[in-house]
Amino acid sequence: MSERFPAPVDLDLRLVQCFTVVAEHQHFGRAAEALHTTQPSLSRQIRRLEQQVGVRLLDRTTRGTRLSEAGEVFLPQAQGLLRAAAEAMARTRAVARPSSITIGYSKGLVITAAVRALRDRNPDAEVHTRLLAWNDSRGALLEHRVDAVVTRLPFPTDRLRVTVLYDEPRVLVVPRDHRLAGKESVTLDDIADEPIPHVRQSDPLLNAYWRLDPRPDGRPAPDGPLVEALEDKHELIAAGQAVAIGPPLDHATGLHPSLTTVPLHGVEPSQVVLATRAGDRSRLVTAFRKHAEALLTGAP
Repeated sequence: MSERFPAPVDLDLRLVQCFTVVAEHQHFGRAAEALHTTQPSLSRQIRRLEQQVGVRLLDRTTRGTRLSEAGEVFLPQAQGLLRAAAEAMARTRAVARPSSITIGYSKGLVITAAVRALRDRNPDAEVHTRLLAWNDSRGALLEHRVDAVVTRLPFPTDRLRVTVLYDEPRVLVVPRDHRLAGKESVTLDDIADEPIPHVRQSDPLLNAYWRLDPRPDGRPAPDGPLVEALEDKHELIAAGQAVAIGPPLDHATGLHPSLTTVPLHGVEPSQVVLATRAGDRSRLVTAFRKHAEALLTGAP
């Protein structure tokens, strides 16, 4: 068969996705929970994929699951396949639905004014909004799950167009009975020895930014427990085992009811931005950018 029409490959993308989730969690049990399936079913799916590929991709150990040598090679290719498939579907659907846009946003950020303006001026358009996980903004854009996102830096911005809307202070998150709760403000010296948790599978850039690691004087941030998700971190702080640095959430926008925040003095604010895919000239994306820059450029 010619190179223009290569031989067909029998590769089930659903199985490829299962493999990438197991590789991410390095544990069949946690991966099964993330995929809303059972561990035996997930094991069968991974075996089917290994039969299709023709090599062993994962090794089980007493401490969890790790990639085989072949799995290490296959993982970035698998991730690329899933991204390409998602983009192909999204671009195809966009042609069929040119008057549709999905706008993502991070917890605690208000986009109502810009969304309402977009709907008012484009009454025939389908305008959807989607709350994104704190670390999902870039992925959601590049996978075409959203067309624009209002979120917080930092994250890698290659392949994206990013506009800063406004600065947002960073705050200290503590239990209500913590020694620093209720203070007008605190400094990094006040928390020099307070453990700050790590979030598993967090982007290193995000992890370092929100832990302020290293500190301005070059010292590493005190190590805290390893947690699986943001909600786990809040439970850990509420139990008095750590403190955290974060955006100024309140109880209406996702702060745990047993926690409170204290202004953090002497720390540069985070930046709230509008991000879209670079080169996306969609009429609705362009219109939303205009409204966001006009209506969302001041802290709420």
